Amino acid sequence: MRTLPRISTTEMEVTSIRLEQTLKQKLKELAGNQGYQALIRDILWNYVQQKSGNYRPNFSKMDIRATIEAFARKDESCVLTGNLIPENELMLLGLTIHGDLVPLSMESIDNH
Repeated sequence: MRTLPRISTTEMEVTSIRLEQTLKQKLKELAGNQGYQALIRDILWNYVQQKSGNYRPNFSKMDIRATIEAFARKDESCVLTGNLIPENELMLLGLTIHGDLVPLSMESIDNH
């Protein structure tokens, strides 16, 4: 998960959220030294960026472990080139080193 620049906690608003005890414990375990509140902020910022259309992941060919041919069911953007993959066009799904499946244009990966 990519971390956003940090601002001082004095510039943040206090917000209360109710979490199940087991969820909070799992978040603490996953966060490690980062702290679970910072992890939650990162998760929320990623969600906002993805849903707002501003999310542009930075991947390189080295991040792609495997590819699978697929057809785009809606317009997609190749994570390597940014090029449009039109709906119903042949594309690749790339499995990243982080375990994510990402859209790739056919020409973005040299298959030779």
